[in-house]
Amino acid sequence: MNPPLTTVWNGEAESAPIIGSSGAAGGHTAGVAGLVMPLVPPMPTQPRQHAPHALHQGDRVWQETNCYVDLWIELLHGFGLDPRAAFAFTVTQDFEGDQFTFFKFPLEDLDRLYGTQVQELAIYDSLEDRVLAQTQRNHTVLVEVDGYYLPNTRATSYRREHPKTTIGVDFIDPDARRLGYFHNTGYHRLDGEDYDGVFRKLPQFAHQPDLLFPYVEFAKQARPALEGTALADASAELLCAHLARRPLRNPVTQWRAAFPAHLDRLLARGEAYFHPYSFNLMRQLGANFEFLSKYLLWLNAQGFNIPASIPAAAQTIASEAMVMQFRLVRAIARGRRDRCDDCFDVLEAAYDDTITPLAALVL
Repeated sequence: MNPPLTTVWNGEAESAPIIGSSGAAGGHTAGVAGLVMPLVPPMPTQPRQHAPHALHQGDRVWQETNCYVDLWIELLHGFGLDPRAAFAFTVTQDFEGDQFTFFKFPLEDLDRLYGTQVQELAIYDSLEDRVLAQTQRNHTVLVEVDGYYLPNTRATSYRREHPKTTIGVDFIDPDARRLGYFHNTGYHRLDGEDYDGVFRKLPQFAHQPDLLFPYVEFAKQARPALEGTALADASAELLCAHLARRPLRNPVTQWRAAFPAHLDRLLARGEAYFHPYSFNLMRQLGANFEFLSKYLLWLNAQGFNIPASIPAAAQTIASEAMVMQFRLVRAIARGRRDRCDDCFDVLEAAYDDTITPLAALVL
């Protein structure tokens, strides 16, 4: 049997929880002392004051990842919780043929670690009314909206493009037409015409009676969150479970095999196509493994013995994916066919140096 991941508490080594053949987790059990109710303030009367989590500050290769993960980092942080414990799932990212897995926190992981439950919100009359009803219960509403009306995206889509993006609304004032919401790496506010645009109340929407309601969820704190040793142990259990679901083949190797056909399409369609391509491949790959690196460093800080070479290899994937993005955009601009072989060499090796020893350590 391979040696288990170990943790040190009060100077004594203990085995981290291991997933057995039955799927049940052994190891420490979370008692009452390991639970903490998140901060649940009274119903808000103003948008919150919010400083971004440490994951969205400091030296990062990928400053933004995808709207869902970035939102949840800040939402959990706003609940008074540490989102770093929830990144075990990043070991499951795969190559999906035309993209890397659009990585998202599994909702069952959020429930287990933090007692945070996410349910679909029925929109049976007015989206605005349903958002108001849930925020009055101190729930946060997760809704897909048109980024055209989000003023925090001035550098990209605001009043220029119509991308679909998810926001987390925790404050609404229908009379004043004001909204407070989590989006990307922070917390923001909008009002006036932007408010009407988000809720499809502008005159042009009246002529589109067949507009479908967006898909909407709400997040609530159903139970106390784990903390301290209980949180770290539960997170380690999730890592064991997710590693058992890791891809059977190196995803970078699979991408490399598909890349010549991708490159033909990139050269034919130019820079406009490169941007969504790079978002769904280089960024999702690099950002996923940058978070895995941060997660493994967090586990180390909790007392788990993970060799420094493993998070370093994950960070290499983050850095090299960025190198490849810049290299490829230059090649596309010049109409030059660059197979990026040396980038793929680095990425393939770094993936093997991350996932293989990590799996050997805990499985």
